[in-house]
Amino acid sequence: MALGTEQITTNADSGPIAVPRRVTIGETGFEVHPLALGASTFGWTLDAEASGDILDRFVALGGTLIDTADSYAAGRSETIIGEWLGSRGARDRVRIATRVGRHPDHTGLAPAAISRAVDASLDRLGTDRIDLLCFHGDDPEVPLEESLGAVDALITSGKVLAVGASDLSPERLIEARVLAANGLPRFQALTTRYNLMERRAFEGATELVAHAQGLPVMPDFALADGFLGGAIRRRADVRRDARGERQGRHLGRRGLRVLRALDEVAAAHGTVPAAIAIAWLLARPTVVAPVTGVSRPEQVDALLGAASIELHRSELVELDRASA
Repeated sequence: MALGTEQITTNADSGPIAVPRRVTIGETGFEVHPLALGASTFGWTLDAEASGDILDRFVALGGTLIDTADSYAAGRSETIIGEWLGSRGARDRVRIATRVGRHPDHTGLAPAAISRAVDASLDRLGTDRIDLLCFHGDDPEVPLEESLGAVDALITSGKVLAVGASDLSPERLIEARVLAANGLPRFQALTTRYNLMERRAFEGATELVAHAQGLPVMPDFALADGFLGGAIRRRADVRRDARGERQGRHLGRRGLRVLRALDEVAAAHGTVPAAIAIAWLLARPTVVAPVTGVSRPEQVDALLGAASIELHRSELVELDRASA
């Protein structure tokens, strides 16, 4: 049985089958597929129809965790997700993670700003609850105790079920754990940019703190804005838009070296480079569910299948070496 799968019994005729194993996010009790669908492109490079097609495919194949933010496309991402949830009656089939703190109308993590931002997100999402609410970065002007106190009230009211952190420093994570020991809500997950092309910011102090705290990590932009999908190999391949500019930053000797390593490992497993990039993340000890977006529904299949890929030690070493 492959890593990332478990056997379940269906019926006496078909017998047990292998399905992707669910993972639990911290102490939330949320059991999710170990790949989160990132919605940063919804309302930006993808319209509502294209986004809906991707969401349909994601859920149909067993995906359960959708990751967004109130600042993505100035809230349009949440609106698209909300319209899809309503039209499909799918709210109880998925978990919604969103971030607050960077929307132009509700900037920062002051209690009043958090409360207004959550109400606005609930309205756009068309739901009565946010499963995982993340602080979108830090707000040095507001004591963390006050921000967590505001979330405590939201949890009590049922508007928020759990709280997470996005791109907080190791020092803030340690401070948050001390506050949690004194009764404030505990961070249940950490989202941060982390992938084969962007390792240094996470590996080191942040990874050590996450490991010591048993804090589940949900690597954001797990495919480096799509670069690790392998379609960008030359400058001529780079699209002339904001997303293309982000992808183009990774072109160079190191980027091409990483793509070659992904090509080799993907060929050995009969899959695509993007799936191997996700499997590499899932092999990291603190990672629970990488977050990545797609541009077409058919790309969802291989990425969800990454949870069932068991990379050999030699393959992990080669990917580490190529991306060092």
